[in-house]
Amino acid sequence: MKLRQQPRILLSLVILSLGMVMSSSLAAKTLKIATVSPDGLGSMKKMRDGMKEVAKLTEGRVKFKIYPGGVQGDDFTVLRKMRVGQLHGGILMASALTRFYPDLQVYNLPLQFRNRDEVDYVRERMDQRIIDGLYDNGVVSFSLTDMGFAYLLSKHPVRSIEELRNSKMWIPDGDPIAAKQIQSFGVSPIPLPIVDVLAGLQTGLIDVVMVPPMVALALQWHNHVEYLTDIPLMYIYSMLSLDKKAFSALSREDQGTVRNVMDRVFKEIDADNRADNEKAYDALISQGLTKIEPDYSELDMWRAIAETSVNVLVAEKELSLESVEILRKHLSTVRANSTEKSGE
Repeated sequence: MKLRQQPRILLSLVILSLGMVMSSSLAAKTLKIATVSPDGLGSMKKMRDGMKEVAKLTEGRVKFKIYPGGVQGDDFTVLRKMRVGQLHGGILMASALTRFYPDLQVYNLPLQFRNRDEVDYVRERMDQRIIDGLYDNGVVSFSLTDMGFAYLLSKHPVRSIEELRNSKMWIPDGDPIAAKQIQSFGVSPIPLPIVDVLAGLQTGLIDVVMVPPMVALALQWHNHVEYLTDIPLMYIYSMLSLDKKAFSALSREDQGTVRNVMDRVFKEIDADNRADNEKAYDALISQGLTKIEPDYSELDMWRAIAETSVNVLVAEKELSLESVEILRKHLSTVRANSTEKSGE
């Protein structure tokens, strides 16, 4: 009788052991997150506070370990490390995530937005579309984070498309969509990882960068340029993006906690970044950068080329016509509303 019971006892012990292992793996998960943002920024403090709050609310079942300052590489390197499981997520520029969901670049299209009111109107109606599109393609994201309008910062004046064509302009390495958009202006861009841009400016390898003022200040690029071309060329945003498999390994309760806390935190960072970018723009001018304002005829040429580049992206299936039409519909509406208000 005892001999017959032994296999049952052994089986019970094995099942119990497996249960303990599975319970342990569900009980504690450290999500490794990387970003190129320096650690001293206010947004980094808010993010760390949010991550501590998650750990507290989940009683230690979910923790975050963050790698700031580009120590894990640029956005594209972070994505490669996410694919092999070395990292679970990153705070990434939208342009790096186009391989998962190409339509998220709809906000990044050149010269689509003319002011902040248009951005606000469109984002209120399209942000969720982007978040859902990423989720359907294996990436869990949270509230989008404003990085502001990108302007041309240069070592020499850039008033015209011709002057831009004679420049050594930087684009992010590994971003073929950005390359196509810049090439549509007749520019031959120089791709570099973001962590190498400062050295590129110092050595003269590049002499023009397209970047939001806040980023230029944070990464010290502004110390190596002299001019700012006052055209909001492109709207830039980022987001905390997690590998869907890693996120799904959390219990439903803990997933909900992470979503609630991180959505709130990144909405706060979104608002803070908007204010910080306005201050950063003024700071660039006050620190000696010369503001270049192209004339309206030149600006019309820039916009015409930009529209052509968008149509090419659609024709080459790099971007869906549906998303572009939704964007254009919203922009048409907000501009009509603005015209009506100004005429009252």
